[in-house]
Amino acid sequence: MSTGSTSTAQRLREALDGPWGEVREQARTQLAGPEYTGDPDLDLPEARARVLEQMRSLAKLDYAERGFRRENGGTGEPGAAVVGLEMLAYADLSLWVKSGVQWGLFGGAVENLGTERHREHIRRLISLDLLGCFAMTESGHGSDVANLETTATYDPATEEFVIHTPTPSARKDYIGGAAEHARMAAVFAQLRTPAGEHGVHCLLVPIRDEQGNDLPGVTTSDCGRKGGLPGADNGRIVFDQVRIPRENLLNRYADVEPDGTYRSEIDNPSRRFFTTLGTLVRGRVSVGGAAAAGARVALSIALRYALKRRQFGDPDNGNETLLLDYRMHQRRLLPLLARSYALAFAQNDLVRRMHLVQTGQDLAPGAQRALEKRAAGLKVAQTRHATRAIQECREACGGAGYLTENRLVTLKADTDVFTTFEGDNVVLTQLVAKEILTAYADEIRDLDALGWVRFAATMAGDVVRKRSGVRQLIQNLRDRGGEAVDEGDLGRRDTQLALFADREDYLTRTAAHRLRARAEETEPFEAFNNAQDHILAAGAAHIDRLILEAFIEGIADIEEEEPRRLAETVCDLYVYSILEEHSAWYIMHRFISVERAKAIRRGVNELVDRLRPDALTLVEALGVPESMLGAAMLDDASVHQRQ
Repeated sequence: MSTGSTSTAQRLREALDGPWGEVREQARTQLAGPEYTGDPDLDLPEARARVLEQMRSLAKLDYAERGFRRENGGTGEPGAAVVGLEMLAYADLSLWVKSGVQWGLFGGAVENLGTERHREHIRRLISLDLLGCFAMTESGHGSDVANLETTATYDPATEEFVIHTPTPSARKDYIGGAAEHARMAAVFAQLRTPAGEHGVHCLLVPIRDEQGNDLPGVTTSDCGRKGGLPGADNGRIVFDQVRIPRENLLNRYADVEPDGTYRSEIDNPSRRFFTTLGTLVRGRVSVGGAAAAGARVALSIALRYALKRRQFGDPDNGNETLLLDYRMHQRRLLPLLARSYALAFAQNDLVRRMHLVQTGQDLAPGAQRALEKRAAGLKVAQTRHATRAIQECREACGGAGYLTENRLVTLKADTDVFTTFEGDNVVLTQLVAKEILTAYADEIRDLDALGWVRFAATMAGDVVRKRSGVRQLIQNLRDRGGEAVDEGDLGRRDTQLALFADREDYLTRTAAHRLRARAEETEPFEAFNNAQDHILAAGAAHIDRLILEAFIEGIADIEEEEPRRLAETVCDLYVYSILEEHSAWYIMHRFISVERAKAIRRGVNELVDRLRPDALTLVEALGVPESMLGAAMLDDASVHQRQ
């Protein structure tokens, strides 16, 4: 059986842990006990009560404080906050969701959209004296936040806002915490004053008294049993002319004077709306990170199982064969392991960028917007990877993988909705594509649909290389590698990156041309809708390229030779598996020949074979402690030991 190289695994783990490695190491110790382990046998009330109790335990540590500014009772470490809470995914994803709603979404809304007058709320929600929820989504409006129906109408006579649910589809829905525990909601609603409508704003609305009873005008209900996440109490809220003080408007970007005068330093309603949502980007960063963490747990379980479980005799020696010695088992799991490595480096880079923006260290024009685009793209990649990887791990463990005692089905159920959390993945991919199609132009925020189509249609040239810096990175890689090897060699990192960039650039330019051609003969919406598949493909290609760049840059920081060599091979496997996945596209568009496509397929086989002896080392480097895996089959002698 393969044995891991402890020193190599440790060096790789340190690289994958990223800038906040100490936070991860601390969490591996603090969260390893049974008090934080999920229990799939609990019923809904028991699961919810347990998670709330776990949160109260966390509140005594420093997981919550990291995410808030010092003046509000925190320590001002947004990067550490995201990483620390991400580690909860190793223990129980219900706990991660519940904590994320309280301290990330609800707390983040109050701190980032509120002002001095809301400071006491922040102190109370950090300590859990105030339990809250984030009431954005409505039954009739999910991703379309700008067109939410809930209203907040200002009454100058009483200096109050009246919160109301005007239609059945305006009901707040799927709201974490709303079913049972939340006492206050951060409600997103259409703000109205005597002067007119001002778009979506966020207001703090008490929904329950201290005994847990609905307040007058508020009706809460339970979403009931979900596909997973039993410890998260998702519910619905309906408001019937609920009055709240004027001061409950979170007024960082807009305020209403006592006489009803509306004021905002951001005159453009569209820009004000996107500025408001942009401050909440941490939630999207966190969702992707937690999904990727769930995938790491599943791969750690499945690969450790494949290094123990034997099946079918070898006719040459009569011995039963380890699962991971089968080529197809290697092909099933090792490319997914490579993608987990790639995503870990990409997530570290994303969290670092977020930290610099949110602590005011990066004030460059466009930094916030670039962060939002990257966060959207990586959330898509990580949640889709989790869905795919966990399912493959379940199948790779056979019937044992279907038992709840081995955790894979729980991980599958709990992460399934992550593709919907913080934005539907198709919508988010479209958001990414829209950004690259407009060459990161600021004007896009103010353009209507027709203006956007016209702008995109005028774009031409090598967008990827001109706008992203990938051209310089490719040149740097060529300079670093010398000219001894053919530039077309697929083993060269510059060639690999060029192929990823070629796909992105070609799809971006042809999507723009398609929009232009269609816009000349039809309405803007139809032009966009007709090209939507093409636009989404461009967005997906952009995401793949960003991840590869992060992987390359992450490897460059590994100083010791053996860990770096192993990481380079894992990166090759990531590249080859992506190229194999899209080989038909590359052949159709003549970027690679049929013979080169065959070489890519052979390359995947060669790389999984090369990595097979290091499988345990690579698993250990993922950084999921054995004590946190929670899979009985890994210690069940009847499964893997023979006489």
